[in-house]
Amino acid sequence: MTDDKAHIRHHLDLSGAEWIRGEPAGVTLDEVVEYAFVEHTDGATYVAMRRSPDVDGTIMVFTTSEWDAFTKGVDDGEFDDLGA
Repeated sequence: MTDDKAHIRHHLDLSGAEWIRGEPAGVTLDEVVEYAFVEHTDGATYVAMRRSPDVDGTIMVFTTSEWDAFTKGVDDGEFDDLGA
């Protein structure tokens, strides 16, 4: 598997990122994913995603079109049976 964003990931400035917790409204979970929309010097906005208990760990990076496809899959229930 190729890391097609290796040239971007280490150049994203995450120091001012506003992380959004991915949990249902009105629910506070101990462990969730967090995501942030981050502008890059190339003019594009990318979506960074990390695990809440490991904020210094691996950060995944998505283009906005990849993020849109992912969130559409979530809305359509594509991942509902994972982990079951």
